[in-house]
Amino acid sequence: MVSRTGTKLALPRFDMLATALCTSLAGLDGVLVRVEAGAPRGIPGFELVGLPAAAVRESRVRVRSALSGVGVDLAERNIVVNMAPADVPKTGTAFDLALAVAVAAAVGAVPAKGLARTVFLGELSLSGQLGSVRGVLPQLLAARRAGVARALVAECNGREAALVEGLEVFVAATLGEALDQLRGEGAPRRADAPQAPGHPVVSEDDDLADVRGQPAARRALEVAAAGGHNLLFVGPPGAGKTMLARRLPGLLPPLGHDEALEITALQSVAGLLGREAAGLVQRRPFRAPHHTVSDVALVGGGDGARPGEVSLAHGGVLFLDELPEFRRSALEALRQPLEDGVVHVARARAKATFPARPLVVGAMNPCACGYLGDGTGRCSCAPERVRAYRARISGPLLDRFDVH
Repeated sequence: MVSRTGTKLALPRFDMLATALCTSLAGLDGVLVRVEAGAPRGIPGFELVGLPAAAVRESRVRVRSALSGVGVDLAERNIVVNMAPADVPKTGTAFDLALAVAVAAAVGAVPAKGLARTVFLGELSLSGQLGSVRGVLPQLLAARRAGVARALVAECNGREAALVEGLEVFVAATLGEALDQLRGEGAPRRADAPQAPGHPVVSEDDDLADVRGQPAARRALEVAAAGGHNLLFVGPPGAGKTMLARRLPGLLPPLGHDEALEITALQSVAGLLGREAAGLVQRRPFRAPHHTVSDVALVGGGDGARPGEVSLAHGGVLFLDELPEFRRSALEALRQPLEDGVVHVARARAKATFPARPLVVGAMNPCACGYLGDGTGRCSCAPERVRAYRARISGPLLDRFDVH
């Protein structure tokens, strides 16, 4: 190759190219990503291409430090990494382990053969410890659909990963342990499958038996639970609207396996499972966002297109207390998801679809002061003020509530 000035340019010679697999989250699904690495000798550097986000670009520092800690010398290596497909945005820290494995294979520290049949997921610390990442369950489900038969994940994500049937899942606590497994120097550790409960799990915290009186409201809860109807409570402060709403999940039937898997995947994408996830979510979700919640937090979106409250309540209950105090734009954004049962999030560089079929329970006062019709005469709201207060909820949104 010759430059414009006539000088011959030396192209880097890749003695070995190594490929490892990872996955990128796209809503509640995953996209298989090939991490291709070459590390020819030359001026030290680390180039990373393929639409990496900031957290992925920063992985260069973590990978260098972690590999140095296990004796992989990159001092005289010009590392070039391509993440394909190049038109898919790469976000999050789940790529760290795949990057480290591909680079280690490119310099001959581990065998490159067979890496392209294993998915690697895990975040690296500077010392080489493997940390948990969000969305492991949906990413491994996508990998299985793509024909991958093996996965190596961080130990703290092991129980979640073991939920994917038909996929061999192995775990490692450190990068050194992961590389030893790939070299055949250590016995691979399989992920521990979580124990399924022997009987349906029912919440004992909030039981409808705790409620005395309010026969009409209790009957409304039973009808809503039996028929899957959205419900609106209108009453003065202290009437028990919130107490009643919190007991609705206990009236719903136990989760089936497919439903529990979907809810678990949603919570995993949102990062709500925690480091010590015990397996499938067994209780129906109950979400009660504050009335100051933003449109994105309620419906979904933001950086990485995460699920909103309406999706996190999928299969359970979404409770909107003080309904007229919510932002008008946030409430109107709920209309389409409540009609279709899904949320479509479209951003400049990301598109995602999340399920959104919760039972929605709204609660509001009858007027601005809250005491209209309570029989005490404390209400001082003029009829115009009452109408203005109730007009904060649009007619089309009220139509989504089957029972008032």
